[in-house]
Amino acid sequence: MGGFFYFCIMKELLIRTLSGAVLVALIIACIFISPWTCWALALFIVGVGTFEMSRLMHLQSRWQLVFGVLMAIGAFAAASLGLLSDKPFSAILLLLPLLPFLMALFSTTDDFKSIAAYHFGAVVLLSLPCFFMVWLRELYSPKMLLLVFILLWANDTFAYLTGRLLGKHKLFERISPGKTIEGSVGGLVFTLVGVIVFSRYADWLSIKEAIGMGLIAVVFGTLGDLCESMLKRQAGVKDSGNLIPGHGGILDRFDSVLFAVPFVFVYLLLL
Repeated sequence: MGGFFYFCIMKELLIRTLSGAVLVALIIACIFISPWTCWALALFIVGVGTFEMSRLMHLQSRWQLVFGVLMAIGAFAAASLGLLSDKPFSAILLLLPLLPFLMALFSTTDDFKSIAAYHFGAVVLLSLPCFFMVWLRELYSPKMLLLVFILLWANDTFAYLTGRLLGKHKLFERISPGKTIEGSVGGLVFTLVGVIVFSRYADWLSIKEAIGMGLIAVVFGTLGDLCESMLKRQAGVKDSGNLIPGHGGILDRFDSVLFAVPFVFVYLLLL
């Protein structure tokens, strides 16, 4: 029995490691190949993430689900294509706030609260952050966007390791019982030390940018993770989906990125 249990753990760890490695390689490739591969990655996150959000919000109507996905994709596409092609497609965004009202008016299964939460949530949590992700790559560089991902990956790794070794005090037990204050502090410290050392050798990154990006990525990445945990807890599910073996869904893997990227972008813009 013990041998079988050990085999199951090792098998799950292997699947998680391999799928994680493939995911990291795909993200890096999409960021560096061209603006359009980065755009395609962001579009995929918006579409699949919105579909997963409908599950978390227990949306009843299938046509509401489809319309929500199309609206989120349309919001992202209008803003990002306007950026990449230098045309005013973003004017379409002015129409979006009216759509949930019309959907609720003609819906017989969902009320306005659930429809508005789903539609506006998809645009705010997925479309706009993914637009900032594309904009960050274009305004600065692919390296700067990749650095945000690396900071978040480093924070997750060191927060987990520190939490396992030293974690005693819960960070937010009501939402995520596994996170500890010690783990969060460890993730922040190791991430900051790493990015500061890195900035000494990267001529395109100042130490001020490094410290600010590290702080913002860790703080808002953690908040994004907690917010997605809140949605899953309220929905009564463990993962937002099962697209990525061993990792869950798109929202599970990109929740911290979606929260951190807009704040990092604004910080760099203010600098």
